[in-house]
Amino acid sequence: MIACNKIYIKHKKSVLVDIGFDIKSATALVGQSGSGKSLTLKALLGLLPRSLDSELDIKSDFELIRGKSIGFVPQNAFTALSPMSIIKKQWIGDMKNAYELFEMTGLDSGLLERFPSELSGGQLQRVIISIALAPKPKLLLLDEPTTALDPNLREEIIKILIQLQQKIGFLMLFVTHDMSIAKKLCDDIVVLKNGKCIEGGNAKRIFEQPKEPYTKELIDSSFENREFRK
Repeated sequence: MIACNKIYIKHKKSVLVDIGFDIKSATALVGQSGSGKSLTLKALLGLLPRSLDSELDIKSDFELIRGKSIGFVPQNAFTALSPMSIIKKQWIGDMKNAYELFEMTGLDSGLLERFPSELSGGQLQRVIISIALAPKPKLLLLDEPTTALDPNLREEIIKILIQLQQKIGFLMLFVTHDMSIAKKLCDDIVVLKNGKCIEGGNAKRIFEQPKEPYTKELIDSSFENREFRK
């Protein structure tokens, strides 16, 4: 477990984020756009802009180092890799690891010889996940990686992440605005609103008995919970 006792981010007189939460097995950070999700990820990655004042109190039994103990999967897989090089040349670490991770994510190893533009959105997202796991990180951060995918591919990526976590064993913080994805993937949920944690805890409890109207609004607005999808 990672204890994020305090993540405080301020810009001039405006406090953007002031939260604390634990990252357990699989934790979802949910909230509408502008709630502070991306800033929280940047704080964990050590990528906050210099223009922001911050105070971080994060405790872990391992050193948090981006690209080593921390893996990162960005929102847009199409801009995450160089379009000028084949996948193989953008791999981190030995190629044996690449073949193993490609197999675990359901990818043909022949894709390593292709350019990113030759891959579909689902294939490219699995490549990015494989690259993020190449250094064998203890923490995987994911920034809404299923947003640009169609429902079938979204389900596929969720299943792959669950299987990878079971096989490899890493902590996961999944950032999303979609509560339906959080429910399928994560054991715990942290709800952000205007840079504050307004509710958090066991995912099952939050879905069955949300304490805050804002949380209920997020649940009700999830696509698969809409009336015409039932």
